[in-house]
Amino acid sequence: MKKKPVNILHISIILIILSTALIFAANHFVPYMMDDLWYSTLLYSDTPVSSVSDIIKAQIWHWNNWGGRSITHALLQLILMTPEAFADILNTAFVFILSYILIGSSKISGGKECRTLILLPVCAGLLTGLNANWKMSMFWEAGAANYLYITCFIMLFLIPYLKTAESLSSDPDAELKAPAGINILIIPLAVIAGWSNENMGPVCFLLSAFVIFLTKKAGKKIRPWMVEGCVLSLIGSVLCIAAPGNMVRSAQIAERGTLWKIFLRCYSQCTALFRYQILTLAVLAAVMIISISVYRIKLKASEKLLLMGALLSWGAMFLSPHYPDRATFGTMCFIISVIISRSLLITEKNKEAAKPLYLGFLIIWAKGMYDLAEFVSIALGWIV
Repeated sequence: MKKKPVNILHISIILIILSTALIFAANHFVPYMMDDLWYSTLLYSDTPVSSVSDIIKAQIWHWNNWGGRSITHALLQLILMTPEAFADILNTAFVFILSYILIGSSKISGGKECRTLILLPVCAGLLTGLNANWKMSMFWEAGAANYLYITCFIMLFLIPYLKTAESLSSDPDAELKAPAGINILIIPLAVIAGWSNENMGPVCFLLSAFVIFLTKKAGKKIRPWMVEGCVLSLIGSVLCIAAPGNMVRSAQIAERGTLWKIFLRCYSQCTALFRYQILTLAVLAAVMIISISVYRIKLKASEKLLLMGALLSWGAMFLSPHYPDRATFGTMCFIISVIISRSLLITEKNKEAAKPLYLGFLIIWAKGMYDLAEFVSIALGWIV
């Protein structure tokens, strides 16, 4: 009797179930930490936040005294008002929501062969398997608000610009089509994306401005939503970075002379590159070599834009005295989108390449899920 071929779709459904169970379990066992406990209060007093007006008061104080990430921390305080079990469910859901968005952004380049359901566990696996610190960027509640949730809004903001760049590149004579309702939707997305964090917010502004430049250069009409998004993301970035609280916080970090400061900043940049992101860059290099050198698939406009964003978000941290591993999350997400995009384009050229690529991603998925399983096992006392 002939053996039935392995059905990747069935395997993917099993992986989604396993991923969901492990991600939820890990969320359950990651406790609320010091920042979570602090942000559950009015910040300037021990009074717990109990309403939206309390959050507004707390964030006004925060903006003036501690830092400019008002959007992300307001979101955090809103979540901390809910039962802890709800936060666990929300974190788990957002891993797959972000995965879905990254898959959508990767398909802009033209690679549409693979079903989203097949890619969903792949992307969730990449988010955990390539992550420099999955616990602090996706499962710690303050980290999830600052990185996991906010990256969804950043990618949603960028997708119309990615589509515009791809359209200008693939068919310069075609009329640019505006997504339905984008003139209204771009307003909250731009403010949230710009006011996200210190390295990703300015990147959103710069990428949107670059697409406007490309549109002008191509002789196309610049749409109102493009300008709205660009300007509002800039305003959001300024509000985030220029907050008086950032100056208060920076004054507490003692740094030596200018040369020593430059040395330490360069060291932080190299650490982020060669330690925090090396696995992500290795996977990117692999799909780039295969797609460009073997299959002669040139980089698409949307992919170039995402790689530019990854480079800028990494380089921008040179201006910060502290570059924690979790701050590479947005950079990693940009690169993951390109990795999936390149993989889809490879499978369009050669359908036989789908299974080896899927196997490679399965190894990364296994690495990420192993880390989660180990953490859960330790929490349960199965591993001492």
